[in-house]
Amino acid sequence: MKLSVKAFALTAGILWGAAVFIATVWLLAMGSEGNTISLLGKFYVGYSFSTLGAFIGLVWGFVDGAICGALFAWLYNKLAP
Repeated sequence: MKLSVKAFALTAGILWGAAVFIATVWLLAMGSEGNTISLLGKFYVGYSFSTLGAFIGLVWGFVDGAICGALFAWLYNKLAP
């Protein structure tokens, strides 16, 4: 069975972007210091532990997830019999 590279990339991008956004907003709402999640700023340009950073993380997370999802689906299709 082959995977659709476009569909898998879109799904992975949406899920990872949403995960970064929800985690940031959740930690902001809980009053956390965000020490661990603020490390994403080292990978995602412009990301910070703030409301604006949550939206920047959403965009970067989508891009990152889509690229990783596309690579995974492409590699799976190449290796699957």
